[in-house]
Amino acid sequence: MKQDPRIVIIGGVAAGPKAAARARRLLPNAEITVIDRGRWISYAGCGMPFFLDGQVNTFEELFNTAYDVIRDEGYFLREKDITVLTSTEAMEIDRAKKMIRIKDLAGQEERWIPYDKLVVATGASPIIPPIEGRDLKGVHGLNNPDDLLRLMETVGDVNEAVVVGAGFIGMEVAGALSNRNILTTVVELRDQILPGVLDEDLAGVLKTRLESQGIDFALGQKVIRFEGENGRVARVVTDRGTLDAEMVVMAVGVRPNVEPALKAGLKIGDTGAIEVNEYMQTSDPDIYACGDCAENVNILSGRHTYVPLASSANRQGRVVGDNIAGRRSRYNGILGTALLQVKNWNVGRTGLGEQQAQALGYETQTAITPAHDRSHYHPNHSLVILKVIAEEGTGRLLGVQGIGPGGLDKRIDVAATAISFGATLENLVDLDLGYAPPYNTTIDALQHTANTLRNKKSGLVPMISPRKVWEKLQSGDDFVLLDVRTQREHDSKPMNDERVIHVIMGELRERIDSIPRDKEIVVFCDLGIRSYEALRVLKGAGFTNIRSMEGGMRLWAYGPVGML
Repeated sequence: MKQDPRIVIIGGVAAGPKAAARARRLLPNAEITVIDRGRWISYAGCGMPFFLDGQVNTFEELFNTAYDVIRDEGYFLREKDITVLTSTEAMEIDRAKKMIRIKDLAGQEERWIPYDKLVVATGASPIIPPIEGRDLKGVHGLNNPDDLLRLMETVGDVNEAVVVGAGFIGMEVAGALSNRNILTTVVELRDQILPGVLDEDLAGVLKTRLESQGIDFALGQKVIRFEGENGRVARVVTDRGTLDAEMVVMAVGVRPNVEPALKAGLKIGDTGAIEVNEYMQTSDPDIYACGDCAENVNILSGRHTYVPLASSANRQGRVVGDNIAGRRSRYNGILGTALLQVKNWNVGRTGLGEQQAQALGYETQTAITPAHDRSHYHPNHSLVILKVIAEEGTGRLLGVQGIGPGGLDKRIDVAATAISFGATLENLVDLDLGYAPPYNTTIDALQHTANTLRNKKSGLVPMISPRKVWEKLQSGDDFVLLDVRTQREHDSKPMNDERVIHVIMGELRERIDSIPRDKEIVVFCDLGIRSYEALRVLKGAGFTNIRSMEGGMRLWAYGPVGML
């Protein structure tokens, strides 16, 4: 009878424990050891910002199972017969002898342990730029539970904070601090928030909405130094000014922890993470890598990429557990599907962004459509703004992004599924999705956006982006901005410009002679639906030089007006 392998896993946060748990279910008699240099294991790192702002009630909940048992060394030993060695560092991997030299960081003792199959799940570490003053008290990261505890010690006494970095963690932390009524400013080197996550158009709208809720942004700025008083941070100096700060949270990104793999001679990919094949094997077939230390493959481009996400880490860990047990499971790659929440705004994306697709050589067409996430008469209805990116000509779906206080998650997941199976816009709108007023509109918001793009592609509705409208207003172009909103909508959020003509949609046919035929006309409304209808009415009446402002006022992120 074949003996089960001795399995050693370096890393005990996400991918490592998942690989261990899956291997144990498939190999009841295997010897499984997990090593982690920290004192915390199997914790919900993604939940830390939500503990910071009070949505998670207790620190222990970040370590609990769904049945309220703490996932510690005793839990893994009792329930899974897995030995977990915390505060223990893997110092050396001897691939020839299949041995690992480990060091107890508390007692400093070293010893060698054998393995038949090794899993490297060492995760990632925060990037700490060499900024002067980064050692001042009050300058924090948020990479592990110890960081969270240090933050919580003083956050209750803070009135002003600066977050450095507008990526996933930075934005979630900014939202958490703002929810605690702390004046929060986000500094970002790039000119937009969530670079690489959202395209500029949606990022601009989200920024405007978050500013209206109290978060400030200093975009396109480089942090030069932190200044302190009495050993504690007091100011953040950028290349464009100075910001007061009683607390700073650094969130400029992470880099994969590849040192053990590198020292062992394992191949490191072009992304800087450990290169693996479809079975999650490294260049040594008896050594696997998974989680934030390993590369991914983008399903659409076929290229290696580094996108550290908890969802990917757990899926990879399961694949590793399968393959250690001889099941030959494949990990087919990622679409970069991700969700986050900032204040009451949800953000989601999957597939390629517009610029990402174009950089890969795709000719793209896009549409952005605000819509209700459920029937407008249902008391819980809210707004979602979706962007669909498709390949010109074929109509193949390449990516979807969305923002809004409404339900985004199911739209993003439907889009990820559709992209994975090579769906076109036509395939997407043909999907038989569920409807009832508490859950959806009769035509889902994602399908509505796909239909908008189909209308654009067919020439049925020529469109102009809100940014282009803003540029026309600023440049002094002579054109008509036709507002077809109701009187209440017009009065509550007026577009104050002499080029605006206000004609309620229901009165358009009666007043059509009041609209000049010798000028370019841009029609707008709240969501973009009535402006589309108005455009078709005007086209039918012989108007030719006319466009609809895409997304209406819900997509407006420029100047002092907008549906905030």
